[in-house]
Amino acid sequence: MEHIYMGEYDVIVVGAGHAGCEAALACARMGKETLLCTMNLDAVAMMPCNPSIGGTGKGHLVREIDALGGEMGVNIDKTFIQSKMLNTAKGPAVHSLRAQADKNRYHLEMKKTIEHTKHLAMRQIEVTDLIVKDGRVCGIETKTHTWYQSKAVILATGTFLRGKIFIGDSSFESGPNGLAPSNTLADNLKKHGMALRRFKTGTPARCLGQSLDYSKMQEQKGDEHIVPFSFLNDEIGENQISCWLTYTNEDTHRIIRENFHRSALFGGQIEGIGPRYCPSIEDKVNRFADKKRHQLFIEPEGLDTDEMYIQGMSSSLPEDVQLAFYKTIPGLENLEIVRSAYAIEYDCIDPQDLKLNLEYRKIDNLFCAGQFNGSSGYEEAAAQGLMAGINASLKISGKDPLILGRDEAYIGVLIDDLVTKGTNEPYRIMTSRAEYRLVLRQDNADQRLTPISYEIGLATQERYDRYLAKKLAVSRETVRLEQKSVGPKDVNDFLIAHDTSPLQTRTSLADLLRRPQISYADLAEIDDETRPHLSEHEITQLEVQIKYEGYIQKQIAQISRYKKLENRKLPQDFDYSQMEGLRIEAVQKLNQIQPASVGQASRISGVSPADINVLLVHLEKQKRKGKE
Repeated sequence: MEHIYMGEYDVIVVGAGHAGCEAALACARMGKETLLCTMNLDAVAMMPCNPSIGGTGKGHLVREIDALGGEMGVNIDKTFIQSKMLNTAKGPAVHSLRAQADKNRYHLEMKKTIEHTKHLAMRQIEVTDLIVKDGRVCGIETKTHTWYQSKAVILATGTFLRGKIFIGDSSFESGPNGLAPSNTLADNLKKHGMALRRFKTGTPARCLGQSLDYSKMQEQKGDEHIVPFSFLNDEIGENQISCWLTYTNEDTHRIIRENFHRSALFGGQIEGIGPRYCPSIEDKVNRFADKKRHQLFIEPEGLDTDEMYIQGMSSSLPEDVQLAFYKTIPGLENLEIVRSAYAIEYDCIDPQDLKLNLEYRKIDNLFCAGQFNGSSGYEEAAAQGLMAGINASLKISGKDPLILGRDEAYIGVLIDDLVTKGTNEPYRIMTSRAEYRLVLRQDNADQRLTPISYEIGLATQERYDRYLAKKLAVSRETVRLEQKSVGPKDVNDFLIAHDTSPLQTRTSLADLLRRPQISYADLAEIDDETRPHLSEHEITQLEVQIKYEGYIQKQIAQISRYKKLENRKLPQDFDYSQMEGLRIEAVQKLNQIQPASVGQASRISGVSPADINVLLVHLEKQKRKGKE
C-alpha cells in the first residue's frame, strides 16, 4: 500500500518519554521545526517506575539539564510533593537533590509545556520505519501508511521496542504500564543494519496507602528548607507528603528463596541483562545471602491517588508469591496490591555504535537517546535527549557539535562512558564515575554550562541574565570577605560559642568561613553586611568555593593535565590497521569507535598504554610532515 505524504520537518523525534521530551523541546527552542511522535499521548513524560527525580549522581544531571535550558528541573519544581538533599553528611561534591513527584501532574505539566512551545508539533502515531537514502535518514513511515520527511531523526524509544513483560511463568508482549509495544520498528531497524540487543529492567508493586500500618514504619520527612532544582527558581513551595521506611526480614527472604524456581529471572525466560545497581528483590536475596534485611521505602505516587510505590522491591515472581512476601514486612501485613511487580525486557542499541554527538555511525543525521542507548533512569535519558536534540539542531545548521568533556559535566561523563567504554548492562550514573566531581558540583552547573548553551542559542536571555547576576554577586562577596578583617576582640566570643579556636591576630572573614564549624549564615552574627543581598543559590556556591578552594585548585590542575590528551585530536574514519605497532584488539576497537582524541582512545577497553604511545608517535610524525 502506498504511503501518504504528511509534511516536512527539520527534526522528527520518535518517543515522548524523558529523552524524547527534552530532545524535541531543545530542537524547537533552537528554532527547528520539530515533530514529536508518541504511540500514546497519555505516556508523555510518563513515570512507569519510581515517581521521583534526582538522587545520588542523578541530581547533578538534572541541574545540568536545567543549566543548559532543558525542562526536567523546571517541571519537577512545579510538581514535587517532597524534596530532600541527600548525602549532606559528606562533602559538597556528592550532595544530590532528590524530589518525589506527583507523577500524573509531572506528565500533564510536561505535556502542556510541549503543547505551548513554538516550532513543536506532537502526534499520536506509531512510527514503523525510517526512510534512509544514500546513507542518510530523511524521514519516517507510520502504522497508518503515512510518511513524514525530515532532515534529522532522533530515536528515543525507551523500553517499547519489542517490549515483553514477565510475571512469574507468565509473559506477554507489552510496553511499560500495559501500553502497546513497538515491534515493527524494531524489525525494520535491524533491516537498516542496526545491531540490537536485549536489556531488562523492572518495577515493584503498587499498593493502596489506606491498607498500610504506618505505626510500624519510620517516617521520612522532606527537608525544612527546600532547594529548587532549577536555577530559574528561588522559592518553590512546601513539602506535602511523608515517605516511610521499613525492612524485609528472614520470613520475607525464606518465601523468596523457596520460590526462586518460579521467578522469570532465575527460570531462564528472561534473556535480557538487568541493571546491577537496581536489582530485583530475588536478585538481592540471592546475591547477598548473608544480609538479614533489606530496606524499602513506601512513597506516595501523587496527591490525587492512594497508590504507594514500594521502592527497593522490584520483582518478576508470580503474583501469589509477591502477595505472600510483601505481607511479611512490618506495616504491610494487610496491604492491598493494585499493580503487580513485573520485569520488562526490550531492544536497545550498543552505544559504541554512536559518535560522541549521539549520532549513529552508519546512518547520517540519525541520533539516538535514552534507554535505547543502553542506559537506565529518567535523568540519564533526559540528559541524552537534550544533547541529541542540541546536536541534531547544530548538525542540520552546518555547525560543529556540542561535546561536553568529562571535566565539564556529568553529562559528559555519561555520554563518554556509554560511547567510549560501552556497557553490558543498563548504565546508571554515579558520582564515583566522575574523576573531577569536586568541580562538577550541583551548585555551579549554571556557571559551567549556561554560557555554552546561550552561545548555541538554547538558554534564554532570562537564564543567561540570572547566571551573570549570580556570578557577579558571588565574585563581589568573595572579594569582600577576603578584604574585610576582624580582630580577636571582635570575634573570639563568637568563635568559642561555635566550638572553634579563638584568634591570636586579625584575620579575614573568608578565613573564618574556611573553618568547618562556621557557615556563611553564622557570619551575620559578627558582620552586618552578610547574607541579606544573596540568594540561596549564591550562598551555596560562595561557601563551597571558599571552604574548598585548595582542593578545587588541585583538581583544576589535574584537569589541565587531562586536557593535553583530550586536545590531541585523531583523524575520523581512519583505518587503524594501516598504523604499525598497534595490537590486533586495539585496531579492532579503534576502528569500531573512531575516537575523537587520544584522551578518548585511552579510555577504550582493550586499548593499552603501549597502544596510546603508538598513537602519540604517529601524531608527532604527522605534525613533523606538516611542518616540512
